[in-house]
Amino acid sequence: MEEIKNYINGELLPAVSGRRLDNFAPATGEVYSHLPDSGEQEVAVAIVAAQTAFPQWSSLAAEERSRYLFRLADLIEQRAEELALAESIDTGKPVALARAVDIPRAVSNFRFFAAAATQFASESHATGKQAINYTLRQPVGLAGCISPWNLPLYLFTWKIAPALAAGNCVVGKPSELAPMTAYRLAEICRAAELPPGVLNIIHGTGERAGAALVAAPQIPAISFTGGTKTGAAIAAVAAPRFKKLSLELGGKNPVLVFADCDYPAMLRTTLRSSFSNQGEICLCGSRLLVEASLYEKFKKDFVAAAAALKVGDPLLAETQLGAVISRQHLEKILSYVDLAQREGGRVLCGGHPVKVAGRCAHGWFMTPTVIADLPPACRTNQEEIFGPVVSLAPFESEEEALQLANNVPYGLAAIVWTENLTRAHRLAHGLQAGMVWINCWMLRDLRTPFGGMKNSGVGREGGWEALRFFTEPKNICVKLRESPQSGSLPNHD
Repeated sequence: MEEIKNYINGELLPAVSGRRLDNFAPATGEVYSHLPDSGEQEVAVAIVAAQTAFPQWSSLAAEERSRYLFRLADLIEQRAEELALAESIDTGKPVALARAVDIPRAVSNFRFFAAAATQFASESHATGKQAINYTLRQPVGLAGCISPWNLPLYLFTWKIAPALAAGNCVVGKPSELAPMTAYRLAEICRAAELPPGVLNIIHGTGERAGAALVAAPQIPAISFTGGTKTGAAIAAVAAPRFKKLSLELGGKNPVLVFADCDYPAMLRTTLRSSFSNQGEICLCGSRLLVEASLYEKFKKDFVAAAAALKVGDPLLAETQLGAVISRQHLEKILSYVDLAQREGGRVLCGGHPVKVAGRCAHGWFMTPTVIADLPPACRTNQEEIFGPVVSLAPFESEEEALQLANNVPYGLAAIVWTENLTRAHRLAHGLQAGMVWINCWMLRDLRTPFGGMKNSGVGREGGWEALRFFTEPKNICVKLRESPQSGSLPNHD
């Protein structure tokens, strides 16, 4: 029974009170480790450590900070198999997915921002012949980074890496539902000899540790990924304190399928975009809108493919869907299936828990679920479920498809399948989403801005957007000396 510890000022420490939380393995339903139940005291100590470390860390040359981040990336890569296994046990996701996506992306996050730190440039403006204005970008100081449970190391490093690259010190809080790889990252930081206090990791609940971090006056910037309701609560606390906020929140993403699409590629990718990571990705497509002439064929083929997906022990190579994160989350997903049926929906496949034999007999598994005949404005089509549940609906025209796609309070991502380039550009322009994929899904370039509109968040992550968030711009105006009058040049003899 491993004891996860906080990482404060370079040391691994339990909660001051000695209180701890159970950490469950979703695939077995059993407690397999404990973590600190931290609160204001631990956050306060971590803030002091970060404040102490900040002057030296921020004064390092960008190249020196870059070397530390590259070192962290190398050490994560060296422990990739161990970290993938830890991620699978902690979240219930297939270990093959953690091995192929989660851990390599954590490595890429550190390497990308390690390189970006040395390329981050400022602007200058010549004000006629009178002055030169130039902009300095200086670190905000301390950054609070709060990450979710669905892609734990992937998204934790997505926040930490740019904050550190920009010269800030960080107090981070990973989700209490999936803390193990953040703890392993603390061990890696010690092995990399990252200066004490530069990164501090506090474990605990959002209600205690997260709330203390958000409210702390010493932390001017908060980066959060998670549910929209929690994001609103964070904004209510942070906004009156004039903190910088980056909120990457929920999604109810549409997939628009036109009859002229590359059908085999679309079917394969839509299956993946619907059910990867048990549907527990904010970018998953959960509303499948299909042109009427293709609808019946798509429905038949998609339902058959979804029903054939292998749900089982996440440590087995053949498993395609593992366990969902918790018993409470499984109950939430099932409650939406019941709601959908009350709203007139018809369950075409799935809709029930899965019993997995052997060591996973008490785990929290859910069948891939496809629901048809739901009205557009019903709760099932309007609210984020965050599980392996999708709805199907036909559309007659491009205009109707766009109206259905935009008819939700979220605006994170959208996916369009068509071979008509003009239509693709037209829809991309009209879709209310921060990201639009055309004939693909999750094809990411870390230089591009990441984030959503409406209830899907505030601000953008990724590339220069992230480095700008973690810095403050300062304009400096230098008046130029007037040129001497013609004929009165100084004599240099």
